[in-house]
Amino acid sequence: MRQNHIVLGLLSAAVLSACGGSGSPGPTIDKSVARGTLVANPPNLVPIPQATGPAVTKLAPAVFKAMLESAQPGFTQVTGVPKCEITTYYMKYTTVGGANEATDATGAIMVPSGSDPACSGPRPVLLYAHGTTVDKAFNMANLRDNPEATLVAAMYAAQGFIVVASNYAGYDTSSLSYHPYLNAEQQSNDMVDSLRAARKAFPSISAQDSGKLVIAGYSQGGYVAMATQRAMQTTYASEFKVTALAGMSGPYAMSLLGDATFAGSPNAGGTVFLPLITTSWQKSYGGLYSSPSEVYEDKYAPGIETLLPGTLSFNELFTTGKLPATAMFAKDSLPGPSTPAFAAFFGDGNLIKTSYRNAYLADAQKNPCNVNPADPLNCTPANPFRKAGVKNDLRTYVPTVPVMLCGGNADPTVFFASTQATAGFFQAKGLPAAALTVLDVDSAPTSATDPFAAAKVGFGLAKTAAINAAIAAKKDPVTAIAGSYHGTLVPPFCNAAARGFFQQVLAK
Repeated sequence: MRQNHIVLGLLSAAVLSACGGSGSPGPTIDKSVARGTLVANPPNLVPIPQATGPAVTKLAPAVFKAMLESAQPGFTQVTGVPKCEITTYYMKYTTVGGANEATDATGAIMVPSGSDPACSGPRPVLLYAHGTTVDKAFNMANLRDNPEATLVAAMYAAQGFIVVASNYAGYDTSSLSYHPYLNAEQQSNDMVDSLRAARKAFPSISAQDSGKLVIAGYSQGGYVAMATQRAMQTTYASEFKVTALAGMSGPYAMSLLGDATFAGSPNAGGTVFLPLITTSWQKSYGGLYSSPSEVYEDKYAPGIETLLPGTLSFNELFTTGKLPATAMFAKDSLPGPSTPAFAAFFGDGNLIKTSYRNAYLADAQKNPCNVNPADPLNCTPANPFRKAGVKNDLRTYVPTVPVMLCGGNADPTVFFASTQATAGFFQAKGLPAAALTVLDVDSAPTSATDPFAAAKVGFGLAKTAAINAAIAAKKDPVTAIAGSYHGTLVPPFCNAAARGFFQQVLAK
């Protein structure tokens, strides 16, 4: 659950084009509807943008460094100086929707190359899951307009990882009319199918797979990454062998977070995230409501099922009145805010009907979940939304691979309690301490030998700079930090730590 506004914009142009020049043979087209089919092989080569001059087919390390530094001075101190040339491809593949209906999706493949030993020969594959976006046109193959794609390219592809990144069903040119948001089964199947398709492309795009597969994602993507590792461990074990998992700021403990929201502790951005979740689970399972007007106030119910993802930005959703910025519940809805910090989520022009909230809370009181941290889903909710929350909670298994869980303790968008509860569950169920790393980047280094000291110190400096910038602009620094914490401040440092974690595991 992240707002897509990491400050890394690049002032250049790129146009998606087919691989090869005039007279070159076209790609082989596969019209099969079988899951994981690569529609066009080889996939489309995406010219890499440059600050000046025409787009090139390979992004040289020095050029990429200059682009990153121009957009955000000092940023390569976080990402590392690029080592590898990067070639980016755009693919389309077949998968399934939330109700197991046949559909398609698109994604990116980033291939490193070059003379540096980290860039040549067989390379590890990173399967990356992106964060929440309301932009229907979201495309991880577009380094010009997609800051998350730029961050991933800098953090991983430029350091020697082959990157496979799905755009998810329901985004870009996908034919699915909705996005199965936080549907663990569908999203993991989608990721599995994207990797299947990418592997079919590897021989034709000079991507040499070392056989080492790591999975990472941020926010929604952190959840999707863990769901994918779980699926590969429990359902697709004969097909995939995962080396390590890095989940970053993910809502893994869906039941816990849902109950907290309705009890009076909504998250920042929740007036956008909740409709995404509700539409996803309604389309996937049915039964959450017979009409959107059961859930939403009359001002918002018409058209809400097709509103997200769409063409409006977060701010435009609010300024056009499509959604309220903060008022999740009515100001007289009881219980009220759990603490004064959540008061803004109760007010006039609210999104969720009090009757719907009351039904949820009545079920939570009668059928409580999250009572025992070691067995949090030992409950039988009757409310359809709560049942779906339990169904999509990831605290159902124990990973058999090294795991890193990264985030920030003051995250107002995806509460760090999700990370803590999930880590606690894994430990209670026997995951060895040596196999689990929990990193709070918003904390002081534990010692001179703290392996994540750089991420913690870097985050602290970035946070201080953001506070100083807000003060200089005569803005409230508390509000400024809350608005940038999840989407801007945490991602670079968690990704840098995740890469170091992967490199350490791969070196063993």
